[in-house]
Amino acid sequence: PTRHRATGGRAPVMTETPSVAGLVLAGGLARRMGGGAKALKHLAGRPLLAHVLDRIAPQCQAIVLNANGDPGAYETFGYPVLPDVVAGFAGPLAGVLTGLEWLHQTREADWLLTVPTDAPFLPDDLVTRLLAGITEDAEIAVARSDGRTHPVVALWHRTLLQPLRTALVAQDIRRIDRFTAGRRTVHVDWPTAGGDPFLNINTPEELEAAETRFGAAT
Repeated sequence: PTRHRATGGRAPVMTETPSVAGLVLAGGLARRMGGGAKALKHLAGRPLLAHVLDRIAPQCQAIVLNANGDPGAYETFGYPVLPDVVAGFAGPLAGVLTGLEWLHQTREADWLLTVPTDAPFLPDDLVTRLLAGITEDAEIAVARSDGRTHPVVALWHRTLLQPLRTALVAQDIRRIDRFTAGRRTVHVDWPTAGGDPFLNINTPEELEAAETRFGAAT
C-alpha cells in the first residue's frame, strides 16, 4: 500500500506511486436519451459502459460501478454494482460519496477516480496525468479541456469521505463544482487536437455524432 507523511490534517503527501480505484457513474436517469440506462445504450455495437471500462480498467487497481435499479443489468460486465448510499437520485455527488464509502470499507486505494458512463473517448493517460497534476496538499484533481472543467472526471482522496457526507446530507449540496470549490482542488488540462477526450453523450444526436467520430478513429 502507498505510504504517506502526515501533514497536520491536510491531504497526505505522496511518497510513492499512489493507488487508484475507479468508479463509473452510471446512476443517472438519462432523460435526454429517452430514459432507461444510458450505460447500456450502444455505440459501435457495444454498450457505452463497455467503452468506458476499456479505457479506465488498465489504469486502476480496482473498478466498481455506481448504478441504481436492477444490478443484474450490469452483471455481464463483471464488476461490483453499488447503488447510491443517499436515496432520491441525488446526482453525481451521491455517486462519489458511494465510491468513497466503498473505498473506506475495502481500503482498495488511496484515491478514487470517477468517470461518467457516457464518455467513451476518455484518455489512456487519465490517471497518470491527474496524479502528476496533484500538488502537495490537493484533495481533488479535476480534468479540464479547452478551458472547460469536467467535474465528474476527477480524482478524490479517500479523506474526503466525511466532508462530502456532511456537504451532501447535512448541507444538501448537490452540485459537484460547488463542493470542489470549497476544497483543495487542482485542474489538469488535456489537449483536444484529436477531439475532446471528455466528450459526453446526452442525446440521440450526440450518440450519432459519436458513432461518426468512433468510425473515423478506427
